[in-house]
Amino acid sequence: MDALVALCKRRGFVYSSSEIYGGLAGFFDYGPLGAELRRNIRNAWWEDMVHRRDDVVGIDCSIISHPKVWEASGHIQGFSDPMVDCKESKQRFRADQLYFAAVIVAGEKIGYVSVLEDAAMQAEADGKALDMKRKLAKQGALEPVVLRDYTEAKPEEYDLIPSPATGKPGSLTPPRAFNLMFQTHVGAMTDESSVAYLRPETAQGMFFNFKNVVDTTRVKLPFGIAQIGRSFRNEITPRNFIFRSREFEQMEMEYFIHPDADWQKEHRAWIDWCKNWLISIGLPASHLSEYDHPKEKLAFYSRGTTDIMFNYPFGVQELWGIAARGDYDLKQHVKFSGKALEFFDEANKSKVVPHVIEPAVGVDRILLAVLCAAYYEDVIEGEKRTVLRLHPRLAPYKVGIFPLVKNKPELLARAEALCARLKRRWNVFWDVSGAIGRRYRRMDEIGTPFCVTVDFDTIEKDGTVTLRDRDTTQQVRLSEDALVAELSKRIDGV
Repeated sequence: MDALVALCKRRGFVYSSSEIYGGLAGFFDYGPLGAELRRNIRNAWWEDMVHRRDDVVGIDCSIISHPKVWEASGHIQGFSDPMVDCKESKQRFRADQLYFAAVIVAGEKIGYVSVLEDAAMQAEADGKALDMKRKLAKQGALEPVVLRDYTEAKPEEYDLIPSPATGKPGSLTPPRAFNLMFQTHVGAMTDESSVAYLRPETAQGMFFNFKNVVDTTRVKLPFGIAQIGRSFRNEITPRNFIFRSREFEQMEMEYFIHPDADWQKEHRAWIDWCKNWLISIGLPASHLSEYDHPKEKLAFYSRGTTDIMFNYPFGVQELWGIAARGDYDLKQHVKFSGKALEFFDEANKSKVVPHVIEPAVGVDRILLAVLCAAYYEDVIEGEKRTVLRLHPRLAPYKVGIFPLVKNKPELLARAEALCARLKRRWNVFWDVSGAIGRRYRRMDEIGTPFCVTVDFDTIEKDGTVTLRDRDTTQQVRLSEDALVAELSKRIDGV
C-alpha cells in the first residue's frame, strides 16, 4: 500500500489537500492523472447505468437542500458513529473500529488487549496477549484471543481495556454518539433559522425529486433515478488513504419497484449487475465477495442489505452496498412535506408508494480498488518495472505517441499528424524526451495501455508504425488506418 500511495503522489494521481499548509486530514485533491481516472470511472458508470438502460434516468441535485430533508431522512436525529476518546493522548477513535479482548491463561483472566481494526489485527492482538503472559510470568495455556469491538464492551470493562494509543487501561471514555453531518448557514444571518447541512449522501435528492421525475418523464415501474455527486461526512477517524475521507463522491441509483413485486429477485439482480460491472472495468472476481448484513443489525425499515466487498491491501472492506429500503424514504418525505409521492398503477387503476432497491458506491473507493488491483511490479529485460494494468476504458491516457527521434523534421511532422488524428478519439500523450525504453516505462507506470512509435520505416518504407501492448510488451507494425481500427477494438470494444 505504501508503494501505491507513493506512486499516486509521484505521478499526479492523488495529493493531500492544501499540502503546502500541512494538509487537512480526510481531504484529498486529485492531480492530472487522478482527475482523468476519476472522470473515466464516472463516465463508465453513467454510460452503463443510465445511457445503456431504458429504465433509468439521471438527475443532478444541489449539495445543500432544505434542512427538513434531513429531519425526514433521520440524519439529524440518528446519523452518527460511536466515538471514544483517549483521555491521555487526546486521540479519538470510532468505537466500532477499536477492538478488545480479554487475555485468559489457564482459565484466569489476567487483563485486556486492544487493537485498531485492520487486516493484521488478530495477529497483533495475539502478540500482545503473549507479551502480557510473559511479563506477568503466568503459567499454563493461553486461551484463544477473541476480539470484539468496543461498542460491545460492558460498563465494568471500560476501566480495564487499554487505549491503543498509550497501552494504559482506564484512559478510554465510554462510547458516545457523534453526528457526522457538516453544518453551515445560508443567508446573511447566522442563527438557528439559517442552519443548513452539506449533504451526507446523494440519495435523498432522488426521493424528494421523485414526483418531479414522474411528472416530467414517461417512466413506468420499475424504473430508476441515478445521480453522481459530492457528499460530506465528518468522519471521526478518516483513514486508509482515500478509502474513508470527509469529502467524497458517490454514484447512487434508487430503483423503484411495485410494492407487490418480488423484492428479493430485484435485489439479487442488482447485486449481480454491480458485481459484473466491477469485473467489466478490471477488478478481478477473486478479490470480490459478498456480505449479507445480519437481520439484527439492519435498520428497522430495511428488508435486506448486501455489500460487495473488495480485498484491499488493508483488509476486506465494503466497496458497494445494495440495500432493499422498502417504502420508508418516500413515506417519510410525504409525512414531513405534506406532499403526495405516489405512482399511478395503470394495471390496478390505483396509486401506490413504490419500494426501492438502492445500489450505492463511492467513486473514490472504486478508484482505490482499481489502483490496488492494477498495481504490479515485474522484470522486463532484466530491469524492474512498475506497471498499472488499468482497463483501457479507465486509463487516463489511452495511447502514448513517440517519434523515434526529435531532430528529424519529417518524422516529427508525421508523428504530430498521427497524434492529432488519434486525439479526436482518445486522450493521447505526446512524448519526445529520452530513449524509447524509458518512455515506455513512464507510460507503463501511469497505466497507458498502448504506445505507438513513429520511426524511419514509417517515413522511408511502408508507412507503418509500431504498436506496443503495455501488459505483454509485444509489438506489431500496422498501417495508420489499421492502427485506428485496432485501437478502436481494444479501447472501445468496437
